[in-house]
Amino acid sequence: MAVSADLAKQLDKAYEDLTVGEVLDAPVAALSGVSEADADKLAAAFGIKTVRDLGANKYFRLAAALVDLDART
Repeated sequence: MAVSADLAKQLDKAYEDLTVGEVLDAPVAALSGVSEADADKLAAAFGIKTVRDLGANKYFRLAAALVDLDART
């Protein structure tokens, strides 16, 4: 199944034309609204350096799952 998404508003301009894999390997500051200072704090607190690290982090995944469960009730 083909899936498409317009990520232009979700990413900093420099990352808009990258593939999903390239975005996942980009620094978290590639996400619109995440500053370099935010990225430094994520790295210090959780060892998160890339968008992939952020999405795979067990704490963030658990929090997202809990939010999804709550939305279904």
